[in-house]
Amino acid sequence: MRVIFSCRRAVAIALAGAAFASPAFAQDKTAKIGVLNDMSSLYADIGGPNSVVAAKLAIADSGLEKKGWKIELVAGDHQNKPDIGVNVARQWIDVDKVDLITDTPNSGVALAISNLVKEKNAILMNSGGASADLTGKACNANTISMTYDTYMLAHGTGQALTKAGGNTWFFLTADYAFGAALERDTTAVVKANGGQVLGGVKHPLNTADFSSFLLQAQASKAKVIGLANAGGDTTNSIKQASEFGITAGGQKLAALLLFINDVHSLGLKVAQGLTFTESYYWDLNDNTRAFAKRFSEQSKNNAKPSMTQAGVYAAVLHYLKTLEAMGGNPHDGAKVVAKMKEIPADDTPFGKSIIRADGRRMVPAFLFEVKTPAESKAPWDYYKKVADISAEDAARPLAQSECPLVKK
Repeated sequence: MRVIFSCRRAVAIALAGAAFASPAFAQDKTAKIGVLNDMSSLYADIGGPNSVVAAKLAIADSGLEKKGWKIELVAGDHQNKPDIGVNVARQWIDVDKVDLITDTPNSGVALAISNLVKEKNAILMNSGGASADLTGKACNANTISMTYDTYMLAHGTGQALTKAGGNTWFFLTADYAFGAALERDTTAVVKANGGQVLGGVKHPLNTADFSSFLLQAQASKAKVIGLANAGGDTTNSIKQASEFGITAGGQKLAALLLFINDVHSLGLKVAQGLTFTESYYWDLNDNTRAFAKRFSEQSKNNAKPSMTQAGVYAAVLHYLKTLEAMGGNPHDGAKVVAKMKEIPADDTPFGKSIIRADGRRMVPAFLFEVKTPAESKAPWDYYKKVADISAEDAARPLAQSECPLVKK
């Protein structure tokens, strides 16, 4: 298996000649996979180079290379910019003949790549982009979302905190597609449960100084400050909220998207008590622990896998299992995705589950709370489970879906 890292900016390359299809598609035992994410900025810890580690583990676990398949893996940095992400992906598909793109943290990038794979009949197996629109109004026959979305986060964390008495909210929202979708979906849940939103403020992606935004949230007197952001933006806002004494003053922070890497960065002294929702945690059961052990042995800084990195593993493994079941690679994205929806996905991080018509993998979720320093007994022992959320409750009901693929 060969791993190639793409340049940051893709260059348009004209290909001379035409590629002619072979009638023996079923005998084609090749596949090319691209991991596209933030390799160097605020989302690098939740995806980054360690998502490549996850993809390599999946390729090894598929067993296809031992059966004579040629699997090639490439990786690229979208720099959280949709135009750069699309340029990299377009070159991958047109020039390098990449069949599958996975990861794509940053909903703006993920939505743009989803449109591209539809146009090019390639495949996106999204693990990092959170917008529920990817399986809603923006869904298509070439895109799958594997791990979580804003609907899941809102109905996990937002509903739990509102029902627990946090009935007034103020949002700090990342100013791009993901933040807007997360605020929208959480607002709907808060209102449905009898709460109200007192206001909100948008902040630029990758913000260092949250002081003015936090002061507005503090002045609102809202019981809950909803952080509709992720990665470094979440950790910075939590750290600075602690410094301003906001939580000590009685307001509660709702980390609407929190990853284990964020908790590790914050430390338990600062992160303790945060409530959040995820679909994967390394210490849930024997299978999740076994996967995490293998991953951390190869990962940068021996980190445990994030939810999105576990999702990259699951995506690549299910894709390769599907190609094997098809007897070869037809290099037809819509055809392969249709087959992936027929075969249940089955892997150690998430177990066995189906992929719905709208492209949403039906995984359960869990409401967690960050442990206190005294409760943590070992490195990376950070979460305690508060509640289980069924896959049916974690995903938007198909009856409410805006996906044009769903027949009602």
